[in-house]
Amino acid sequence: MKRLPLIPTIVVALAVALMIGLGIWQLQRAQWKAGLLASYAAAHDKPPVAYPTVPDPRDAPLFRRSSAMCVAVVGWRSTSGRNLAGAPGWSHIAQCRRGAEGPGFQAVMGWSDRPDDPAWTGGLVSGVIAPDSRHVIRLVASEPAPGLQASAPPSPDDIPNNHLSYAVQWFLFAGVATVIYVLALRRRG
Repeated sequence: MKRLPLIPTIVVALAVALMIGLGIWQLQRAQWKAGLLASYAAAHDKPPVAYPTVPDPRDAPLFRRSSAMCVAVVGWRSTSGRNLAGAPGWSHIAQCRRGAEGPGFQAVMGWSDRPDDPAWTGGLVSGVIAPDSRHVIRLVASEPAPGLQASAPPSPDDIPNNHLSYAVQWFLFAGVATVIYVLALRRRG
């Protein structure tokens, strides 16, 4: 019987160990994400919170009800969104100034089928805190600005928890790498 080639065997063993480690890590992340999603789902039943002046990205009050005063709209951006009926279109996000006390906030003021900026210039915004890719959080208004329809409220159901499928993928990669290496050794012998 021939000896196993040392270097290729070590490389394959390390690669398989790494893939198994990544699979275990994804299983741990799946548990973490399930807990996070459960806390988000429970947030709706909690009392409203003050809208944070500077949100902590590690502990943002996502999916909590809140309100903030938009002293003035300093800009608009439109992004893809859905209305309450689920129709696709444009969500209109106001960049609000709060006054002299610090940074402003982002408020989704409603939905329309066109990307044109609304005429709304500010006021009290009440709604639900949602994740925002640029500013950590944004406030999705319960009542739309004049001329807009209500946007679909944020939902924890929109956040995927696909870590279990990633774990299965890593374990399959490890299994396939092992089978391929064993077949290569057999063919060599």
